[in-house]
Amino acid sequence: MKKIVSVIGQSDSTEEQYSHAYELGRLLAQAGYAIVCGGMGGVMEAVARGAAESDGMCIGLLPGSDPESGNAYLTLAIPTGLGHVRNTLVVRAGEIVIAIGGGYGTLSEIAFALTMGKVVIGINTWSAESHASIPADVVRVGSATDAVRYIQQNLEGG
Repeated sequence: MKKIVSVIGQSDSTEEQYSHAYELGRLLAQAGYAIVCGGMGGVMEAVARGAAESDGMCIGLLPGSDPESGNAYLTLAIPTGLGHVRNTLVVRAGEIVIAIGGGYGTLSEIAFALTMGKVVIGINTWSAESHASIPADVVRVGSATDAVRYIQQNLEGG
């Protein structure tokens, strides 16, 4: 069974964030990972597009109730009707979470992921620091290639 990676980031991404997310989707698909994201535009569209163009799988957990509201590159669009509450489902679904850029929605997803004990890899995203007895480490990388390499070398035993 394919391992699932959650990819999070803002829907109104910059060109640089879109480029990172597209390359990430391409590389994850080529490495055999399935992707789950929020299914909308920006980073979510870019990662789905990269995966689709590399014959990969990207599942979108949509905020609304209309399965047609997701981006055109999704393999599967799941309408949740949950709005931002679906952020918890997006990070819960993946074994690893990769954040690219991001607004407050991405920040909430990072917090959920860290609370769940998941590894969070960040490309130009929010930083999380330990506070009191709560450890919070976001693995900082500079590119999609670095993110996939980190997963393969540190989380896959390769």
